[in-house]
Amino acid sequence: MLDNLELPENDRPIYQRLADAIGERIARGDLTEGEKLPPQREIAKALGLNVTTVTRAFSTLQQRGLVEARPGRGTLVAPRETDDPGFKSAPSDEAGLIDLSVNRPATSAYLEALSALLPRLSRDRRFPALQDYHPPEGPLWARTAVAGWLQDVAGDGDASRVVLTDGAQHGLACVLRALTQPGDVILVDQITYQGISALCRSHGLDLRGLPSDRDGMRPDAFEDACQTWRPRAVFLVPSLHNPTTVTLSEGRRRALATIARRHNVLIIEDDVYRPLLETSLPSFATLEPELTVYVGGLSKCVAPGLRFGFVVAPRAVLGNVAAALRIDCWSVSPLIPLIATSLLEEGTAARIIERQREELRERQAILAEALAAFDIQTHEASPHAWLHLPEPWRGASFARACRQRGVGVLPADAFAIGRETLAHAVRINVGAAPSRGELRQALGIIANLLNAGNFELSGAI
Repeated sequence: MLDNLELPENDRPIYQRLADAIGERIARGDLTEGEKLPPQREIAKALGLNVTTVTRAFSTLQQRGLVEARPGRGTLVAPRETDDPGFKSAPSDEAGLIDLSVNRPATSAYLEALSALLPRLSRDRRFPALQDYHPPEGPLWARTAVAGWLQDVAGDGDASRVVLTDGAQHGLACVLRALTQPGDVILVDQITYQGISALCRSHGLDLRGLPSDRDGMRPDAFEDACQTWRPRAVFLVPSLHNPTTVTLSEGRRRALATIARRHNVLIIEDDVYRPLLETSLPSFATLEPELTVYVGGLSKCVAPGLRFGFVVAPRAVLGNVAAALRIDCWSVSPLIPLIATSLLEEGTAARIIERQREELRERQAILAEALAAFDIQTHEASPHAWLHLPEPWRGASFARACRQRGVGVLPADAFAIGRETLAHAVRINVGAAPSRGELRQALGIIANLLNAGNFELSGAI
């Protein structure tokens, strides 16, 4: 099982190297789900280590969700649902599960608006253009609508600076493809949106996580990283950060922008949640317009099924972004831009967003009441919340315990950059429950688990 175990040769502490070595065997499948690990004293004796070192290694493995301790049975390899359990793009349809692990609209406002729009869409003067090819950046009339909507946020209302994409994730993919090379360093928060991690891996980019506090990425850490690693870009989610819900203050934004300017680091601003805020702060695209690539969309504020995103970039790089999109798919389908343009021009999008805000305020109030005794990081307009877990809970074990009781949440592991868990927390998507009643039910289950602590935790060491 652990025969011929060799610790990696690096400068990390011995207990972490031991955890890495055992974790590698779990990843390869040499150690399978439910398999019992040897007693800690046996491992210590075989490797010439003290028991305390092995105990710390086992604790590290538990924090990573790789092992769990069972009273009377020892330490077992923990179950793993998939190779990447955190990266989910659709809610589960599993019977009996209230899935709070995926962002989805809190109301049916988009469906109601779409039902009213579709019967008259064929009378729109732009309808005949739906059967034609379009430039890679998208139809001019749709880019004009987006530019107007973003007038005070990015691009100064200039449609020629807008590229339309099939959602913000597609926009990020086009930006990375156009503006980076394999091996480039990209800086992010240590806990951040999981989609950027997958994209950077697929593009061969070196993703580095930086420390954050409750106000967002720390400027001192950003400064040190710029001096040490000479990064190509920094990725930031400045409004209602996913998953921590932090909205960067104006002071923090200006501090980070100043550092980026000093070191000529491209800012990739993922601002998909900004429309949910009634009052928004200056974007990086307004603070540093020639250094910022702004990425937005309607998925988080209107509906993810709309798949309408956009990139606003400096003219010096805009052509590269459009070229990357042309290589991928020539151009986006014009049907979705026509629907989105109609919603924007008629004011329907604004009304949908206001309904979402109202519903989210109600759901956040339910959350605040149900989990008042615990450390919740959130905002009244946020579709998700960040729950810091009390001892002895760890993210992976808590998420498993929730799922066993019919509630889906995402542990911090799904958002962590690097191999170690950096926070003992879970993301709860308040908008994902089909109804307020089901949200109350799910939060009640979560509260009971938090209160039970050691009595419920099967994986405590």
